[in-house]
Amino acid sequence: QLTLVESGGGSVRPGESLMLSCAASGTIYSSYGMGWFRQAPGKEREFVAVVRWRSNKKDYADFVKGRFIVSRDAALNTVYLQMNDLKPEDTASYFCAADPDSSSRYYYQSERYSHWGQGTQVTVSS
Repeated sequence: QLTLVESGGGSVRPGESLMLSCAASGTIYSSYGMGWFRQAPGKEREFVAVVRWRSNKKDYADFVKGRFIVSRDAALNTVYLQMNDLKPEDTASYFCAADPDSSSRYYYQSERYSHWGQGTQVTVSS
């Protein structure tokens, strides 16, 4: 059983940065992809980024390329999302999730992910 717990959310001003963490209890297998999604009020959940546990290969949604960085620390069983140059439209609940098969090209589809954290709120406002 894999349990994911996010932390690091908060309220910031536009242009500022935050780092989210996702601590995993249980085994993250080498085949897993660890993803970040977000959901704003009244909107659908959307893919943000993913990192493959074995290869460390990363993919990003277009709207965060160049601003967000996903990383993982296998020794700590933790995934991070460094968010820079935050914008008001980044306001959302951010979720960490695990995809047991990271080889799929459909890594951006939330239904692929079998384990989810409870989410952490990020608010960007002046």
